[in-house]
Amino acid sequence: MSFNKFAEHRPSRRAFVLGSASILGLSLAGCTTASNDSASSADTVSDSYKSMYGPLPNEKFPIPGVDLEKVPSQFRRRSVTYRTNEKPGTIIVDTSAHYLYLVEPGGKAMRYGVGLGRAGFEWSGRARVAWKRPWPTWTPPDEMIARRPDLRKYSADNGGMQPGLANPLGARALYIFEGNKDTLYRIHGTPEYWTIGKSVSSGCVRMINQDVIDLYKRVRSNAEIVVV
Repeated sequence: MSFNKFAEHRPSRRAFVLGSASILGLSLAGCTTASNDSASSADTVSDSYKSMYGPLPNEKFPIPGVDLEKVPSQFRRRSVTYRTNEKPGTIIVDTSAHYLYLVEPGGKAMRYGVGLGRAGFEWSGRARVAWKRPWPTWTPPDEMIARRPDLRKYSADNGGMQPGLANPLGARALYIFEGNKDTLYRIHGTPEYWTIGKSVSSGCVRMINQDVIDLYKRVRSNAEIVVV
């Protein structure tokens, strides 16, 4: 697989772009998915969803609310029946359906809609969440800087792109390792929630910021992750 690594202090030598930010004009990842749910973006939005995806003014960088008319209802966070042999606490990313499941006891799971770019399909297997970062720094890889010299200001030597609403990694990031080896696979937030469930050329696994914050709170360090 070929990935560019988003790290907090050092750029990767590999071609992997995680998400994007409007301020940079980077393409955003997502994937169109078929679903058994019958839903459309025009569905009536319940008060519970309005609360779930409302503004988060107490975050380090206050997050605006989500316009749920732009998020098809099947991609909104919900508890679902989910039969699996994986133990509770395991993350399962179903790239064919563009869902992320956090396995819960009793045959249940918390399901989130995700966006998947090309890089999101290039790795699969079993690994672990090596660490989690709130409001991570983003460092573009050398290959990306070579294509986009204007991004040199965010190089490792310059300290990377500081956290914020425009940062491509969003409000939270989960870093995935196989043993002690970085897979360069990331689960992260995005402010561009309208890309969830759509496909663009770049990125890995992106989530609505409100959803990645919720996942971050629920997932323990070293939790197992299965990408299929």
